[in-house]
Amino acid sequence: MSDREITNLRLQAFALSTLQTVGPVAASIALGLGLAGLLVALLGASPTQFFTTLWAGTLGSTYGFSQVLFKATPLIFTGLAVALAFQARLFNIGAEGQMVIGGLAMAWAGASFPGLPFPLGVIEALAFGALAGGLWGAIPGLLKARTGAHEVIVTIMLNFVALALANYLLANHLALPETVRSAEVTAGATLPRFSDFWSALRGSPLNLALLLGVAAAILLELWSNRTPVGFSLRVLGEGPKQARYAGLPLARLTVFAMTASGALAALAGSNFILGYKHYYEEGFSAGAGFQGIAVALLARNRPIWIVPSAIFFGLLSYGGLVVNSIVPRELIDLLEAVILLFFIVFDRMLRTLPDRLLLLRARAPETP
Repeated sequence: MSDREITNLRLQAFALSTLQTVGPVAASIALGLGLAGLLVALLGASPTQFFTTLWAGTLGSTYGFSQVLFKATPLIFTGLAVALAFQARLFNIGAEGQMVIGGLAMAWAGASFPGLPFPLGVIEALAFGALAGGLWGAIPGLLKARTGAHEVIVTIMLNFVALALANYLLANHLALPETVRSAEVTAGATLPRFSDFWSALRGSPLNLALLLGVAAAILLELWSNRTPVGFSLRVLGEGPKQARYAGLPLARLTVFAMTASGALAALAGSNFILGYKHYYEEGFSAGAGFQGIAVALLARNRPIWIVPSAIFFGLLSYGGLVVNSIVPRELIDLLEAVILLFFIVFDRMLRTLPDRLLLLRARAPETP
């Protein structure tokens, strides 16, 4: 084979890899936005006004983009939580409950040690939150490892248990008198807002939890690809037979993956509790645990791609508020679902494309 032929094969392989990576995301977003424009027109509104308002209120202004990033911050953590578990072929549907339990522990710890200065107070609150979320995530991990209980069913049920337990503890032990929220965390346990350093963001709730999320994504990407434990989890993700053949401890890896996933989900509470309101209240998670599943899916469970995926869903989340005067906010929720469905279809089609091309070449008659 000549050098030219080898170069052509490399270029073809690169083009196919790029198409498989970028194609499903770009196509699903483009078709989803096109369908959204059609639905806007059917509702009697102007698609041009819809997209212009959406752009101006989100990416078209500094304050709007800061709101997008604020919405994206908890999605980074919950997306990482789902992605980490899925690397070991575990479906963590319980990030919502782990976020609630971890957030409650974070708020309690942040308010219980007033003598700690910044950043020790923040580290202490984050540690308690991660510990509580990790322990809550370990429950389905242990049940999976010891009894074979399916983690999807267990984590879904634990979401309801977590919400009920948190509401009980808040109402009977942690809530301030005549309120439905916990005490505020101390000054040493609060995360500074970006508006403290940038006057253009005055009034924006965006805080340093965003940088914590980005750092977590980078560290998890490096850890997954360059450490023995990260490699072991990916081997487990290939299947239990492969993991047993490699001599890996399946039970311990399963428990570890769910524990670490729960800890990451719990850290999502830092955006609201330590950086925004500075206390715990019912409903603070706002479905971020479930949205993390969509974030991880669009990012193909790659930690480094979780950040742009979370920003995209943060844009849609805040964009629903921006365009609410033009169309119902539920249209944006529908748009999220449509984009995910398109992504699943296109991703499947492009992943099987090389096999179909090989089959067509094998069936093609040979030229004399």
